[in-house]
Amino acid sequence: MSSPVEIPLKNILAIDRFSETPVYMQIARKMINTIQHGVLVPGVKLPGTRALAEILQIHRKTAVAAYTEIDAQGWIETIPNKGTFVTMKSLVMPSGPLRQKLDYTAVYPEKTGFTFRQSMLLDRSVSVSKAELEFTDGLPDVRLAPMDKLSKAYSSVLKRKNNNRYLGYSHVEGNEYFREQLTSYLNNTRGLHIGKENIMTTRGIQMGIYLASMLLIEPGDHVVVGDLSYYVANMIFQQAGANIRSVPVDDQGISVEAVRSLCATTRIRMLYLTPHHHYPTTVTLSAERRIELLNLSVQYGFVILEDDYDYDFHYHSSPVLPLASADASGMVVYIGSFCKALAPGLRSGYIVAPQNFIAELAKLRRIIDRQGDLMMEQALGELLNEGEIQRHLKKAQKIYQERRDLLCGLLKSEFKNYCTYTVPPGGLAVWTEWETDINLLKVSKECLKKDLYLPQTLLFQTGKLSAVRMGFGNLNESEIGKSLGILKQVVEMNKK
Repeated sequence: MSSPVEIPLKNILAIDRFSETPVYMQIARKMINTIQHGVLVPGVKLPGTRALAEILQIHRKTAVAAYTEIDAQGWIETIPNKGTFVTMKSLVMPSGPLRQKLDYTAVYPEKTGFTFRQSMLLDRSVSVSKAELEFTDGLPDVRLAPMDKLSKAYSSVLKRKNNNRYLGYSHVEGNEYFREQLTSYLNNTRGLHIGKENIMTTRGIQMGIYLASMLLIEPGDHVVVGDLSYYVANMIFQQAGANIRSVPVDDQGISVEAVRSLCATTRIRMLYLTPHHHYPTTVTLSAERRIELLNLSVQYGFVILEDDYDYDFHYHSSPVLPLASADASGMVVYIGSFCKALAPGLRSGYIVAPQNFIAELAKLRRIIDRQGDLMMEQALGELLNEGEIQRHLKKAQKIYQERRDLLCGLLKSEFKNYCTYTVPPGGLAVWTEWETDINLLKVSKECLKKDLYLPQTLLFQTGKLSAVRMGFGNLNESEIGKSLGILKQVVEMNKK
């Protein structure tokens, strides 16, 4: 055994008297850290509890408690009539240069000591800001969400005597009751003809796209998307190893002729669509093109991945039904969510497909996310059954239409010299195309200085295109007016 430790324990075991962590636990953790890093080597003798208490200016009982904790974790041993020693079984770092670099402070390494695959493809920052005002990607106003109804339903589920059924493992596909209610809701609102066995719940649209892509795409497969398209979906397809093939989009949606021409020369695995309101331009895919694309998918054998991210909001007439409603050959995988209908943070989505695909998809989901939030899904299912979500959507649709009209009216009167737009028939965003001599990135930075956040992810500026996808759903009428006032001021300064 070594002689008593001469390392300056008072510096190593510095105590934070204002920390919520008990003093004895602070001492134990820091001493274990010094052992792990080789500062206190196996066999070294530690000061007794009385001496440690004097060194650290603590009560002896605190020192005893610290040693008891360290001993319980197996880092020290007490030998009668000899003292307390760092156990010879302690795992320490190698001696030499690594040990010499230590400054006796417990630090977590900044970088790994091993290599791993890093993806520049997925390197896209999350859009977060503390600005008072923000144009979003088309998010809803969470202030409108029926949280009182949802919290009441959720609380009721928690308090039931039989709630243990929601606290354990259950169907990988999701809460059975929720899927039953969702089946009825989707059949009534989207013209589908499905049963609960055709649904698997997810934590939103992106999870649905990811799971479907992991199952459907092999490296080298060709996936067709619109030009422009949803950047997150493109990232997922490329991460799966797909080759992205872009085709034009006009005011009737994605070009069927371009898809047909591509199919004549290339084996297409999948066509990704946002037909209700194409992302990002908000145009609606015409009914005629929907039928043509379904026929092409049967003829050439490609999957149609239908992302119906904001079907619930339409302002003038009944929306065109999803492609999935007319799919008689099992070529469409339909993805939707309640993230726009209620609130993004609730993370409630779903995938609709033939039963054999859902069964295989569930195997993949099992190793990623064993199941959904059964409690929350039960509560949402009950709100669907009681018609609460439907009533909320009806009220919210009226409010969002008023906000859309206000935004478009102000764009027409205040920005007619700077941009053009088409009033969208639904959804929570307006596609605006700007004069190419306006530097949108500079505008975005100047707006932020005035407490208006215009995320770079909403800016589409190339040599021929200068556009902004302006989400209005999250802003009330006063906030829309204030936001456009700031934007106009910045644009005018930019034009001078």
